[in-house]
Amino acid sequence: MELLIQQLVNGVALGSIYALVALGYTMVYGTIKLINFAHGDVYMMGAFVGFYAMNGLGLNIFLSLLLAMVSCAVLGVVIERVAYKPLRRSTRVAALITAIGVSFLLENVMSYLFGAEIRPFPSDFGTTNYTLFGNVTINGKQILIFATTVILMALLQFIVHYTKMGKAMRAVAVDEDAAQLMGIDVDQVISFTFALGSSLAGIAGVLVALYYNTYSATMGIVPGLKAFVAAVLGGIGSIPGAMIGGYVIGLLETLVSYLGFSPYKDGVVYFLLFVILLVLPAGLFGKNVKEKV
Repeated sequence: MELLIQQLVNGVALGSIYALVALGYTMVYGTIKLINFAHGDVYMMGAFVGFYAMNGLGLNIFLSLLLAMVSCAVLGVVIERVAYKPLRRSTRVAALITAIGVSFLLENVMSYLFGAEIRPFPSDFGTTNYTLFGNVTINGKQILIFATTVILMALLQFIVHYTKMGKAMRAVAVDEDAAQLMGIDVDQVISFTFALGSSLAGIAGVLVALYYNTYSATMGIVPGLKAFVAAVLGGIGSIPGAMIGGYVIGLLETLVSYLGFSPYKDGVVYFLLFVILLVLPAGLFGKNVKEKV
């Protein structure tokens, strides 16, 4: 029983990471109906920025998280303005192909500059274990992940529901043309959405690199796909759904490993996506919306 509880603690930590990345997917899709497959590589860039901040500039983990957050927010805005904005009135397929192209571009540029091998992420932060009860422990890195995730999710909910920009985001999500007629700067809202989602991905990248003590130019591929599964599971476009979906995926992975099927944990996640699309295509918190064509 203690081993199971320990795996649940590990699953919540992993799910927190997936939830942060899934929020970026769901925010962008909810605003402009674009699946930003380059989002996982923004997460990867956050890990590189975090490594440079901690081991190059000598910053502590909190300042490193802040620097990764700001850097990835700027990167997200640049990607939106350069790659997606010119295609805003094009077909969704064109935007989707562009997103995949941006993803490959970021991966290959970073692989060319720094190599594709897995690199160590040295840090002495959070190595102390704290006993909860019995043999169940939690370390400083997991506490940091829990605390950071809770704070960011609460802040995100506040921004979306209680600020002027958040109301503008919800208006654009409902009807972009009507929002523009009401005086809302749609371009500014979309850029803010990309900045906000990318900043969360950047923080997640640093937390994962810190948690596993590794980072690489290709580290965003699999977590990015799993975060997308989490967003679809919760109902893509739904912020609470992305949070719940992330935790479900994280707990599912750790439970599969606990049962002795660790080599199949990725396959189980993708199989869950297949089941969700068949049984509940709108996700747990999504709504079926009829679209006129």
